[in-house]
Amino acid sequence: MPRRVQPLRIAIDTGGTFTDCVWIEGGRVRMLKVFSTPSDPSQAIVAALGKIDHQDEIVLLHGTTVGTNTLLERKGARTALVTTAGFEDAIEIGRQARPKLYDLFFDRIEPLVPQDLRFGVNERTASDGEILASPTADELKALFSQIAAKQPQSIAVSLLFSFANPRNELAVAETLKPLGFPLSISHQILPEFREYERSSTVVINAYLQPVMQKYLENLGQSVASASRIFVMQSSGGITSLSAAAREPVRTVLSGPAGGVVGAAASVRQSGFERIIAFDMGGTSTDVSLVNGAISTASDAQIAGLPIGVPMLDIHTVGAGGGSLARFDAAGGLRVGPESAGADPGPICYGRGVQPTVTDANLLLGRLQSASFLGGDFTLDLERTRRVTREWLKRQKSPLSLEKFAAGVIRVVNATMEKAIRVVSIERGRDPRDYALVAFGGAGGLHACALAEALRIPRVIVPALPGALSALGILLSDVVKDYSRTVLWRVSGAVPTARLNQEFAALEKNAARDFRNEAWEGGVHHARSVDVRYQGQGYELNIPLSRNLLADFHREHRRRYGYAHPARAVELVTLRLRALVKSPKPQTTAQVGTDHPGVAALSPARQALGSPHTVPARFDGKKCSMAICSRDSLRPGRKYSGPAVVTEYSATTVIPPRARFHLDRAGNLVIVSA
Repeated sequence: MPRRVQPLRIAIDTGGTFTDCVWIEGGRVRMLKVFSTPSDPSQAIVAALGKIDHQDEIVLLHGTTVGTNTLLERKGARTALVTTAGFEDAIEIGRQARPKLYDLFFDRIEPLVPQDLRFGVNERTASDGEILASPTADELKALFSQIAAKQPQSIAVSLLFSFANPRNELAVAETLKPLGFPLSISHQILPEFREYERSSTVVINAYLQPVMQKYLENLGQSVASASRIFVMQSSGGITSLSAAAREPVRTVLSGPAGGVVGAAASVRQSGFERIIAFDMGGTSTDVSLVNGAISTASDAQIAGLPIGVPMLDIHTVGAGGGSLARFDAAGGLRVGPESAGADPGPICYGRGVQPTVTDANLLLGRLQSASFLGGDFTLDLERTRRVTREWLKRQKSPLSLEKFAAGVIRVVNATMEKAIRVVSIERGRDPRDYALVAFGGAGGLHACALAEALRIPRVIVPALPGALSALGILLSDVVKDYSRTVLWRVSGAVPTARLNQEFAALEKNAARDFRNEAWEGGVHHARSVDVRYQGQGYELNIPLSRNLLADFHREHRRRYGYAHPARAVELVTLRLRALVKSPKPQTTAQVGTDHPGVAALSPARQALGSPHTVPARFDGKKCSMAICSRDSLRPGRKYSGPAVVTEYSATTVIPPRARFHLDRAGNLVIVSA
């Protein structure tokens, strides 16, 4: 009987500057980077697949920035909101927390739904689920006519306490269904309390839904060779194309989530479980702390708007290789958050006209013009010098090219150092207890300087650093998250029987969804509970165990410095993570710098592996810096800085006195002196 040919699994992560592809061929992980096409990200995907030699059917695993960019650029659908009468303005009032308390010129964030598209329904559900009032048939008919007259492109429905009893919400949804607009219903997307965060999440879902549906439909048509397409979620797992189109709010951190998964998987083989993932790409930097297991958060914000669905705990700042440098009105140097993106890109790419972080690294000799992308693309050093010099002259700046470039690096490093402090020190974690895992195209250029500033003892640059997000997507499991707010007060024993009953209902929903989407394999469940002391406004998520309350007291003491073991505790929201394991490569130690065309290198490209030295500056002091290819490093052999390690997808800068080596897993480990 002939052996069934398995489809080729290709993971693709679309970013601001590059679109990264990772797949396994002949037992070896391979990768490809192509320039992104911001106007239509699917064009870059089609172009990348055209360069990959595949004859059998493929399975496409996709990390997308469509949702993120749509939110940031405010280019989503015209959305209507239906809510309980009297709560139409809740999404505009929001919380009374000011990010800048003494800023007299603070501009509030405009809600995604304008006032004339918010509609109230005369209904009321009590907190215990009792229906106190239901909308009449005439009121529902009038609501139908009012919304039809406004002609929205999408509708969000979020009624008060619908998570306790969805009857009224279902009646409204059934009435509006004949309009033919996509419906986002709160008890289906986020059955939790806090009406502002729940309404915001559902509104964002509705705002993104038509845009994401159109994009994914176009992608499916463009990639006709793909038998199935899966989408990476912000929670660190993949989901089906239909589920992503139905709930796009779960994909807004799609690419960065893949990076965290890839970082944790890559360095685990080197024996590191406690890491700070540092992903510096072309437009932004994403940082996340992993303390053994990857954790999620349910109180994230994107573009200033709260999102309540589970997302990996990732902090993002506008600092990347393409971040633009400028002088403010007082003459101070600023870097980002504006970015040159893929078009026009940095000056050294040939079209940009304003200096970026990438240009600064090139001017300082930290990027080698002939070794970018393995020599497939040459950075224009002379153009960078000329255009930057002219730009400085127009800005009336007396700085030399070297001093300006060094200043750009210091400023962007300060921004990223602050981001690392947010996920570590500000949350009760000492960064000295962790290893800094640097990836993304620009991560290795800045990691050692950040580690030195934060006294982090080790920097690890995994194999395929410039495409680690795509590798993480390739390694991700199929994940679905479920939740339900219960608000139970506990003053002694944990109500185990009631917990098991509620979790059994969530697991039944998970089994149904996996079955409807035709997933194969056993379903694994992870139970957790949001817990707080009675009277507190926020909770800590604790894995469910026999020692739930003791674990909560311990975590509360670690996080906030105190605990009250004798105080009454509330179990607030039950959370279930259901996953189906995806096929994994036998070992990521096989990951290398293999990419299309590497077997047919020209003689000039082969010479890149030969080490040589160039003059460089560290902390204002001149020194000779070795330039070597990562492929030329021998596993286990010790090397000393200063050095620049080049490879296809990234460049790593190693300062003086630091030591580095390749370990058996293929990871580049850098130890400070």
